[in-house]
Amino acid sequence: MAAPTGFDRTGMERICGFVNGKGGVLKTTLTANIGALLASFGWKVLLVDMDPQGNLGLDLGYRHEPQDDDGSALAQSLLFGVPLAPLKDVRANLDVVPGGGELDQAAAGLISMGSRDSSKSKLALARSLFPVAADYDVILIDCPPGNEPLQVAALGAASYVVVPTKTDKAGREGLVGVAKRLDAVLDVNPNLDLLGVIITATSPTATNVHRTTREAITETFGDDSVLFKGMVRHAEAPAQAARDRGVLVHELEEQVKAAPKWWEVRKGTAQAVQNQPRSAANVAEDLYQVTHELVARLEAAEKRNAS
Repeated sequence: MAAPTGFDRTGMERICGFVNGKGGVLKTTLTANIGALLASFGWKVLLVDMDPQGNLGLDLGYRHEPQDDDGSALAQSLLFGVPLAPLKDVRANLDVVPGGGELDQAAAGLISMGSRDSSKSKLALARSLFPVAADYDVILIDCPPGNEPLQVAALGAASYVVVPTKTDKAGREGLVGVAKRLDAVLDVNPNLDLLGVIITATSPTATNVHRTTREAITETFGDDSVLFKGMVRHAEAPAQAARDRGVLVHELEEQVKAAPKWWEVRKGTAQAVQNQPRSAANVAEDLYQVTHELVARLEAAEKRNAS
C-alpha cells in the first residue's frame, strides 16, 4: 500500500534501517558485516551511509580514497534530487552510497525543507532510492545516532528497522528515542515494521544483564519477541584490527586462519604476523548467526504482509 502522500514504494520492499538514538552500539559494524555476508550469499546488496562520520567507509576500506566523496553525492540527491550513482563492487555483489561530512549540510537543508513541507523532507531518501531500489535484493541503511533530520529521512525510506543496543542504561534509553522516531514517520511510511532488536557489545554469559535489557525492550515495544536470539559479543581486538585494516570481521577471520603457525615461525619457514586477534572467529560466528536470523525474520515478515 502506498503512503497517504501517494509515494509509490514499488521495488522498495526490502530496505532495512539500522538505528538507535545512541552511538557506539555497533550500527555501522552490523550494517557493513551483515551487508557483506548477504552479498557473499549471492544477494545483490546496496549499503547507504547516512552518517556524517562516514565510518562505513572505514569498515569497508574506501574511506579517504579517491572514490570517497565524503557524502557529497548523497547530500545533492537528498536536497536536489540528483540521481544516485553508488560505488560499484566495493565487495562482490556489494555497492555503497558513501556518507561523510557533507551530510551535515544536507541535514540543515532537510530542516529548511521540512519547515515548508514535512513529508518532502521525510521522504527525501526514499525518493533518492526509488530509481535504484529494484536493482538490489536488499538495501541496508546505516543511520546516524543523533542527527534527527537524517535519521527521520532514513526511516522514511525504510520498510524495516533493526535496532542494535548495548545492555547499559544509555543503550536502553536509545530504544525510547527509536520508538519516537518511528512514530514521527508513520504519516508518510505507515507500513514501517520493526524487524528486531540485537544486543551488541556484550558477554554471552551476562544473563542477569540480558534479563534487564529484555525487560526494557518489553516495556518499550510491547513484547520481547522482537529480540534477536543471536547477540554480538564485545571483542575490542578484532573490532580495532578490522577497522584499522579496512576489512570485515569474516575477512579478518580468514586472515587469522591463514597466518603462519608458531612452529612455522620457529622453524624459519615463515615470518610472524603481528596483532592477529584470535577472538575474530567468535565475533565472526556471532555475525553469521545474526545475519541468518535477519534473513529468517525478513522472510517471515514478508509472509505475514502477503497474507
